[in-house]
Amino acid sequence: MKLLLIKPYNLSDHIQPSLGLGYLATAVRDGHEVSILDCIKERMGVDDLRRYVRRTRPDVVGLQCYTFDQFNVRKMLDSVKEVRPQVITVLGGPHPTAVPDETFEFLGAGLDYAFRGEAEVGFPIFLDLLEKSSRNGDMAGVPGLVHRKDGDLIKNEKAQAEDLDGLGFPAWDLIRPQDYPEAQHGAFFKNFPIAPVMATRGCPFLCTFCTSAGTAIRRRSVSHVMEEIRLLHDRFGIREFHMVDDNFTLDREYAKEFARALIGSNLRMSWATPNGVRLDRLDEELLRLMKESGLYIVSLGIESGSDRVLKTMRKSLTVEKIRKNVEMVRNAGIEIGGFFVLGYPGETREDREATLRLALELDILRANFFTYLPLPGTASYRELQESGQIDRTDWERFYFMNAAWVPEGVDRKELKRFQRKAFLLFYLRPRIVWRNLWSIQSLRHFVFLARRFYHWIVMR
Repeated sequence: MKLLLIKPYNLSDHIQPSLGLGYLATAVRDGHEVSILDCIKERMGVDDLRRYVRRTRPDVVGLQCYTFDQFNVRKMLDSVKEVRPQVITVLGGPHPTAVPDETFEFLGAGLDYAFRGEAEVGFPIFLDLLEKSSRNGDMAGVPGLVHRKDGDLIKNEKAQAEDLDGLGFPAWDLIRPQDYPEAQHGAFFKNFPIAPVMATRGCPFLCTFCTSAGTAIRRRSVSHVMEEIRLLHDRFGIREFHMVDDNFTLDREYAKEFARALIGSNLRMSWATPNGVRLDRLDEELLRLMKESGLYIVSLGIESGSDRVLKTMRKSLTVEKIRKNVEMVRNAGIEIGGFFVLGYPGETREDREATLRLALELDILRANFFTYLPLPGTASYRELQESGQIDRTDWERFYFMNAAWVPEGVDRKELKRFQRKAFLLFYLRPRIVWRNLWSIQSLRHFVFLARRFYHWIVMR
């Protein structure tokens, strides 16, 4: 079958390859013709996609979907069906995984199937069944599949691969990471071009705002990760990689083994952890090894300057421990980007001010002040549902920069003003201005940074 996998267009200022689509392509390409389309990278809206589908005539169209994608995905599904009514559409990603019933109800007739959880196991079975029997086959044996049957929504049991090495590598030849622009997840970089790499999956910690919370950790072998990094270096010219695991340093001995292997490879690549690592899973030896292996910056989930809010978030951190561990990272010669959350349920104005004070006090190079999002499937989302507060969510503006949800007694404009104040107070300090300007690599990089600044500071 002819399969088109799509990363939908949205307002994200992160233009980076989709590892999820890359792994899916690898899982099915032996038996099917596969292509990957990144609508953000290609700047393809609904009309562009309609023309693309009319020209390429796929049999199956699969889209990944985060919660902020759902409105664009609905338009895309409808447009695909309009120009090719016989096409079979399938959805995957965090949103249909967390709320499959709501997903089918919202997307309507444009959506035929969806997958919950990881789809590398079930997707090949699904495509083979489609090829043999079109839409009339028995889908009961497809792990993770969600589909309609006799007016009911059937949700098959999920399955995930335990042997991550057995999944192979993402289909890098279809993704072409060397063609991506300087608008990566971490905004700044040291060398270019860049590719994301994932060594582990899952995170057993229970942070209330995270969709990965409480999931079992699985690891690729270090030798398998190194083989992929060498492939990216030698075949695609990649000179920096971003480790995008949910919790790469959970197993410190594994992370140390990886750092030693990278040192021994003599590849001399720079790397970073823009998705964040936990402060309480670092030690001096690990930091020394990661620094020696080419790591130059870590992103840290600091989240709040209030011990009370940190406890509510189940972060297993205190402000004092944050200060101590940030100092340990800086003593290792590694720069830091900090993640902070504004507008968390139950947060007060005093808590927000404490978060800003902490951000300004810590020796960190960059800070991201996210407004809280009630991500479906998280503990905080369920609590807001139970208390009736989830209805205050502006789902059409469901981005970290938009204050899509605010605590009781707080106005959206007030929270957005505070977010702007936090960004400006942090970044307009002369030392921070100079150090970040010095990190800009090209005119095009500057343009992407300016666009990101507009999205976060100016756009309402």
